[in-house]
Amino acid sequence: MANNEKVKIGIIGAGNIGGVHMKEFSKLAGDCVITSVYDAYAPMAESRANEFGIATVAKSFEELINSKDVDAVIIGVPNQFHAPLAIQALKANKHVLLEKPMGISADAAREIYSASRISDKVLMVSHQMRFQSVAQQIKDQVVAGELGRIYTAKTGWFRRKGIPGWGTWFTRMDQSGGGPLIDIGVHMLDLALYLMGNPKPVSVYGATYAEFGPRRKGIGTWGTPNWDGIYDVEDLATALIKMEDGSTLSLEVSWAVHMDTDNTPFIHLMGTEGGAAYRGNKGKLLTEKFNRPIETELSKPENDEGERVRLSRHFLQCVIEGKQPISSALTGLTNNLVLDAIYESSKSGNEVKLNWNL
Repeated sequence: MANNEKVKIGIIGAGNIGGVHMKEFSKLAGDCVITSVYDAYAPMAESRANEFGIATVAKSFEELINSKDVDAVIIGVPNQFHAPLAIQALKANKHVLLEKPMGISADAAREIYSASRISDKVLMVSHQMRFQSVAQQIKDQVVAGELGRIYTAKTGWFRRKGIPGWGTWFTRMDQSGGGPLIDIGVHMLDLALYLMGNPKPVSVYGATYAEFGPRRKGIGTWGTPNWDGIYDVEDLATALIKMEDGSTLSLEVSWAVHMDTDNTPFIHLMGTEGGAAYRGNKGKLLTEKFNRPIETELSKPENDEGERVRLSRHFLQCVIEGKQPISSALTGLTNNLVLDAIYESSKSGNEVKLNWNL
């Protein structure tokens, strides 16, 4: 695209996450304009169009994807629809910003990855945690070599009472692909691999548990429960992931658990020359000098514009300049391969080697 052209955006999905994207991209009006919105529930799309001054409420997702007034499609719908919509948009020569997880399964992610390789358009997965200020500060130090070789890491996110939308698509395996592992675990997996320097995962040993949801306990405040619905996903997952270079990553996440937790996501990186701790909006760099432990505090700047704005700007820059996004189709596929392997390992009780035949 020409640098002076505004990117014309169409958004599929006008719910909570669609509204977030509309809000953030509206802040970048110098570089883009939201031209069209579609939602299966038309009144929601019409309400968003009025709220954000969007010219067109599409009558179908096909109409939006094929519109000449759309250069890039943002997809914010339940996981089961990610692959068909993303693939159709790529085939229609549209750039795509796709909500996480990239696919409902590794097979679905492979299909998206294949379509993105054939297309010359940008496919970016919306992992906003990569764009948090403290995460970026840690990444800069990793790239500069200050941590040395990162040989192991630990990450997790324990919600004590946070099962979302019991009985809705969130808690149905056929519509979501899983529970907290694929919902919030994918964020921690993605961010940890990114901060570690994108090592290649090769094997996984994991276990999942459903101790709360089936008993209708641990219910959170996100979403409206459907007590006539289904709960057939996990509510806690734990895994050890081994990389090609010998490094390891421990991952633990829950929607509901009896433990002392502040519901805050965390990452610990352990390197030969230094380490990093990241929790919420704060972090630390840790090392040893003159035989003494040294700690450097990291925090979000006072006037920080926010990770969602940075994510949105990065997507627009990739579209305008033809760059590969940092959360690319390959990183999305990597996450899905690991998630599938954790579920498979939990069922078999064995270590699972990742299938990298692309």
